Amino acid sequence: MEPKRNYNKQMEAVMEQVISSGRKAQLLLHVCCAPCSSAVLERLVPVFDITLFFDNPNLDTAPEHSLRAGETLRLAAEHGLVDRVIISPYDPASFYDAVRGFEQEPEGGARCRECFRLRLQNSARKAKELGCDWFTTTLTISPRKDAALLNELGESIGAEHGVAFLPSDFKKKGGYQRSVARSRELSLYRQDYCGCAFSRRREG
Repeated sequence: MEPKRNYNKQMEAVMEQVISSGRKAQLLLHVCCAPCSSAVLERLVPVFDITLFFDNPNLDTAPEHSLRAGETLRLAAEHGLVDRVIISPYDPASFYDAVRGFEQEPEGGARCRECFRLRLQNSARKAKELGCDWFTTTLTISPRKDAALLNELGESIGAEHGVAFLPSDFKKKGGYQRSVARSRELSLYRQDYCGCAFSRRREG
């Protein structure tokens, strides 16, 4: 049996290599929402030249998409990154196509896997288009998300598109708790469900 991977330590090793190179590597950061991104940006901004990619076709309504996108822009302004934010058009049809047949799956199951796959595919394509060295996602900060699955998908999809996936488990070292505190400091809108209609039905 292979030893369990420590994605946080692997990320830190990459960051040390980037720092020792003397140049900030280009990183595309898939952003699920501003609260999750808050603590992630604190860790990554000193090391990477970041483009924030808000791509969330899973969100259940256009107003929810607009609200989360707006909060992402507001957070980006705190880091001087407003001009480095890409907001994907709201495209719920792509989400429903991706999860067709998995509508009755429980939260954290096969439906979520396909949702992750869709957003990571979109992120890898954009990272490749922009010539980024790396891409990753804020999703691993959530205690409800499977970091091992996200890293497995990210690495596979990155290899498919020819762009490296930065391993991460942003909930480590108090990352999730820091995101909650930072959200309060900035008065960020903190949603009470994952985002899709299925999560609202089960969690709402």
